Amino acid sequence: MTPFLKANLRWLAAGFLLLFCGCFGQTFVVALSGGAIRREFGLSDGAFGALYAGVTLASAVALAGLGGLIDRWPASRVVSLAAGLLAAGAAGLSLSPNLLALAPSLFLLRLAGQGLMLQTAYTLLGRWFSAERGRAVSLAALGLNAGQACLPLGFVTATALLGWRGAWLGIALLLVLVALPLARVLVRRERVPEATTRSGPAHGATRAQALADPFLYGLLAAMLPPSFISNTIFFHQVHLAESRGWSPEVLAAAFPPYAVAAFLCLLVAGRLVDRFSALALLPFYLVPFGLGCLILGGISAPSAAFAFMLLYGVTDGISLTLFGALWPEVYGTRHLGAIRGAIVAIMVLGTAFGPFLSGLLIDAGMPFAGIVTGMGVYCLGVSAAFCLVRRRLAAHLRGRRFAAA
Repeated sequence: MTPFLKANLRWLAAGFLLLFCGCFGQTFVVALSGGAIRREFGLSDGAFGALYAGVTLASAVALAGLGGLIDRWPASRVVSLAAGLLAAGAAGLSLSPNLLALAPSLFLLRLAGQGLMLQTAYTLLGRWFSAERGRAVSLAALGLNAGQACLPLGFVTATALLGWRGAWLGIALLLVLVALPLARVLVRRERVPEATTRSGPAHGATRAQALADPFLYGLLAAMLPPSFISNTIFFHQVHLAESRGWSPEVLAAAFPPYAVAAFLCLLVAGRLVDRFSALALLPFYLVPFGLGCLILGGISAPSAAFAFMLLYGVTDGISLTLFGALWPEVYGTRHLGAIRGAIVAIMVLGTAFGPFLSGLLIDAGMPFAGIVTGMGVYCLGVSAAFCLVRRRLAAHLRGRRFAAA
């Protein structure tokens, strides 16, 4: 065990656990029940996509209001709220008799998993670490990596044994009986970070100042694709498999190569962020993902799924580190919870449209492969644009001064 890991194991483990548990509310897990839900509730791809987009949009609005709690409440209280809502969503999904019960259950899963759990973990890590923030985030983000590696196959196995409803009830019990008590113990003690020249602005921007910064939306354009595109692909993974004659396990089986690539790139990205800054990596990290989308869209053999997941792992491993390190680097940590809550809400709003719009396009007869190819072109276009403006962006960020608030 390295000295850094040994000295900070409590806080790194807290981030790891929160990020792992947040996976239960993310699309790549929820969508594994998509086919069963559509059949049981009589929904088309477009109808289920509209429902999912609606609850995701509602969760984004709620998250914007709840995001600042981590700046005011003790960490243990916020963790209890997030884990409790996530468990309630999982239990509700397992017991839903109709759409009126299904919708709020999905809402709680999205709010707590996609939103509060990740928001809390990344905000705490940004507040606890400064001098080695990239390294800390990359190690804790292995929780997401672990969830993405083992939960798809684990959930498929649990569904085969218990049914999809039984699998979700098991998740609820796991959260209440194991994850929540452990997380409360781990976050009970605060950590005081070391000062560094890249800790962020001296006073830190308020949420209003960050939202008024026009460059924020350029940064979001670069940070959105991994979640937006993967959200869309994983939501429609059953449709993709059926349209190409793949077995349902093909994409689930492709997660281990993804996990290996993401694991290695997580560790490398942490070192690179601490050495060069998160901003320096922005123009390049989307290139592998863009190429992966072009392969998945253009090749119908099952090997395309493995190539896509491998390249997605490269980008996502870097992305998980960037998402934790970029915002405190740019806007400071004083109001980081409120700022990150707004940023995550905006990103969730964006990701909500992916399953919805692609579901409508599928219902209208557009091949999903064409949609995936278009998303790959977008990734490469954003990378090219940031290569052109990166120096201007860096100069702008260095020249800002935020007043104390």
